Amino acid sequence: MGVVIPLDESKNKQASIKPLVDLTKADMERVNQLILSKAGSDVQMIPEVANHLISSGGKRLRPMLTLASANLFGYKGEGHVKLAASVEFMHTATLLHDDVVDESDMRRGRKTARILWGNQASVLVGDFLLGQAFKMMVEVGSLDALDVLATAATVIAEGEVLQLSVAKNMETTEDDYLQVIRAKTAALFAAAAEVGPIIAGASKADRAALRSYGMNLGLAFQLVDDALDYGGKAAELGKNTGDDFREGKITLPVILAWRRGSEDERAFWRKAIEGGESTEENLERAMGLITKYGSLSDTIARANHYGTMAHDAIAALPASPLKSALIDVIEFCIARVN
Repeated sequence: MGVVIPLDESKNKQASIKPLVDLTKADMERVNQLILSKAGSDVQMIPEVANHLISSGGKRLRPMLTLASANLFGYKGEGHVKLAASVEFMHTATLLHDDVVDESDMRRGRKTARILWGNQASVLVGDFLLGQAFKMMVEVGSLDALDVLATAATVIAEGEVLQLSVAKNMETTEDDYLQVIRAKTAALFAAAAEVGPIIAGASKADRAALRSYGMNLGLAFQLVDDALDYGGKAAELGKNTGDDFREGKITLPVILAWRRGSEDERAFWRKAIEGGESTEENLERAMGLITKYGSLSDTIARANHYGTMAHDAIAALPASPLKSALIDVIEFCIARVN
């Protein structure tokens, strides 16, 4: 069962990350070369597992944010390439670990590394990539940038544990949910956007502006992802539609439908989520209840709210193609739910 969430179509057609891709293309080629070289190892399984995910067609949005935010402030060195590669390795390591915790079978339309090589290999290769990420951060020589990314790594791990603690618990509040996605997703977006101005020697105000942009973009991005799990297509998601439901994840569409539902409907949610009865028939009913109570459109409304905050965060920066590209990214992330 698919649910089409209406948006302003004229805005949707214009929304694209192509301007950002074009403006960071030369630097991203260097980032990709660095990623491939740093994923190498004499231990054969490490590059096999790492390259399976690295080559699987992700947009590389986070490292592009690092490159763009450095170039936005006129950075001329080499450090932004290493930091961008570090950011992508942190993200890749998180995905490898996530798929083990969530027992996921699909990632970006392909079998997950844990299905192909096992849980142990996925976790250990994720740890290898984190180690390589921190080595590159040290090579850049900026203690501030290292601090920002190391803090993000800690927060992401905290988010993972928090999500585990609230999984399959229908008493989870919207505040709990926002705390999880702020840590799990938005923290890395924020760090990716902040380290650029740090190494470019930008002011504290400019650092704060890009951090706020990244944080709010990350929140909008994850809200849209969670809406798509109940109203999108597998091809758009890079995973199976309804995976969050099957894994017992308490996301905002579920929280809103639960809060607004009848006693009978709440009993269904308890049985399906807490009781683990995530059959296809129950998924159909869950999607029906989410539609009935407008949970998807309200989730997207919240994504739009954070998108507006991301836009406002960099509104005072001078006009430039890079600034325009960063604004386009906000619209692109939200317009994925056409």
